[in-house]
Amino acid sequence: MNTSELTRGSFAIILAGGRGSRLMQLTDSRSKPAVPFGGKFRIIDFTLSNCVNSGIRRIGVATQYKAQSLIQHLQRGWSFLDGRFHEFIDILPAQQQVGENWYQGTADAVFQNLALIRRNRPKHVLVLSGDHVYKMDYGRMLSEHVHRQADLSVACIDVPLAEASEFGVMHVGDNQRISAFVEKPANPPPMPGRPDRALASMGVYVFNADFLYEQLIRDHDDPHSSRDFGKNVIPHCVERYRAFAHNFANSCVGMDSSGIPYWRDAGTIDAYWEANMELTKVTPELNLYDDDWPIWTHQEQLPPAKFVFDDEGRRGMAVDSLVSGGDIISGAVVRKSLLFSRVHVHSFAEIEESVVLPDVHIGRGAKLRRVVMDKHCRVPEGMTIGYDVEADRKRFHVSENGITLVTPEMLGQKIHHIR
Repeated sequence: MNTSELTRGSFAIILAGGRGSRLMQLTDSRSKPAVPFGGKFRIIDFTLSNCVNSGIRRIGVATQYKAQSLIQHLQRGWSFLDGRFHEFIDILPAQQQVGENWYQGTADAVFQNLALIRRNRPKHVLVLSGDHVYKMDYGRMLSEHVHRQADLSVACIDVPLAEASEFGVMHVGDNQRISAFVEKPANPPPMPGRPDRALASMGVYVFNADFLYEQLIRDHDDPHSSRDFGKNVIPHCVERYRAFAHNFANSCVGMDSSGIPYWRDAGTIDAYWEANMELTKVTPELNLYDDDWPIWTHQEQLPPAKFVFDDEGRRGMAVDSLVSGGDIISGAVVRKSLLFSRVHVHSFAEIEESVVLPDVHIGRGAKLRRVVMDKHCRVPEGMTIGYDVEADRKRFHVSENGITLVTPEMLGQKIHHIR
């Protein structure tokens, strides 16, 4: 069976219900997969684009925490799949499909939608996380899964040992068969021969469909299970069945000359800021300009970005920056920053090393440095943020590495509509 047949015969379910609490107030009104990223995208767009570009066009998105922003994005940006060809993205909110419980864990989120998955009669099911940024050809992983006659395949990437406690960590043999798997261990085991690295799960799984059904039913019937893939289902399968690790380097799309595959869990304010800042480099590690593997999203109809005034001391300009449609840089300076759509920067303002989300107004003479600015903020004239850490801590959230998160509520602006 060739790769295109494998992808056409597969179903993907994306787990997109998580809050992402480490992103602090940035997820007070949206789930982590709905958080804007890269100037015009949402984080979930990367997983969805991987599916579509891989040829997997039967997709379910399981939502739960504050999902309205995510649901609107899916409706507006991902309605191009054609049901006449059995292509679709189904939104699967927690709705007590089985019993009287909402989704109790990642495995339960899939279990409660087994009827939908079975109706599509897939041969393989991909279970994917909706809150990571990466480009991956799932078809290559499917081909390897079939070649190995695996029951389960887990995509993996090696990470610094100091960071491994945030992931599922595995041991593998010479043939890449997984011999042990532990979820978010306090003392993660290192890779053999590499004491400073650990082999971590990316939250990307391929199951034979019938095998997945059996395992989810078994897990549901276990009164001691927490209904989680990493804590329960994967360790159970590793001990008893053919479970293999898939090296992400074999399916990563567009690796740079270093040969290190790009994958980011932008799960903290520092990591989120850094991942966006990377895009302002001359040659970023993540290529958003790749016509062969485009990142699809909701395309707003906006005018081009505009730069006005060319007077000495009042010059509208942006350097080493990404600037989006609908932006107006009016006699202000933007350096090493990423501006989403409909950002208006007024005269004499300065923005440096900052991430500014959509529909933000920066007042005349204001100064921002190393800031993440949430949607709909209105920064008063002359306000300075990012220059005095102690003063910023009294009114905003300042991260461990000194990144200042600003939301409308922190500015005293009550925003009640959907974001």
